[in-house]
Amino acid sequence: MNRPPASKTIARRGLLLVLSSPSGAGKTTLSRRLLERDRDVVMSVSVTTRPPRRGEVEGKDYFFISRRRFDAMVEAGELLEWADVFGNGYGTPLAPVEKWLAAGRDVLFDIDWQGTQQIHARMGDDLVRVFILPPSAEELRQRLIRRAQDSATVVAKRMAEASNEISHWAEYDYVIINDDLDTSDKAIQSILSAERLKRHRRIGLDTLVRDLRAKL
Repeated sequence: MNRPPASKTIARRGLLLVLSSPSGAGKTTLSRRLLERDRDVVMSVSVTTRPPRRGEVEGKDYFFISRRRFDAMVEAGELLEWADVFGNGYGTPLAPVEKWLAAGRDVLFDIDWQGTQQIHARMGDDLVRVFILPPSAEELRQRLIRRAQDSATVVAKRMAEASNEISHWAEYDYVIINDDLDTSDKAIQSILSAERLKRHRRIGLDTLVRDLRAKL
């Protein structure tokens, strides 16, 4: 029995997947699901100048570095994005990100709109931006309360911060209203599947097309 030849696998360049949302919208849970399910996705690990907290692991949660080293990385352009938060520096090392992209791996970022803007300015073609919205302000408030991690004062502060975060929703490529985790999870899967098939990420596709045309 004659079988058709197996289809040729086309290598691809990885992509940068940013998930942003106000606190309590479900971003962390969705990120965890994606990382557990898809081995082609790796989590970006940031550098920070703050000291480690109890239970944090070097190289898994953060890379803990001195302020002097951080400033030198900023000056040398070694950080893809960076910010100062309450006197501590946070940033994404560029070198490992470029390594993962070249290897066809996708890099997941859990960052805010400011970091997303910086990455877009440097690597726009590689970037896929997804904003996670809560279904309503009241649902967001209830989720923050149910977490039982913050005082009423902190919950109120996070709600005020959420308004500013949400004001940047239109800067993102995709927007998911997270009223159901399973549905939102499937939406992220669909986005990732489609983005991986985009022409500019498929290395060697032009060569395949030329070979096909030459033999027709």
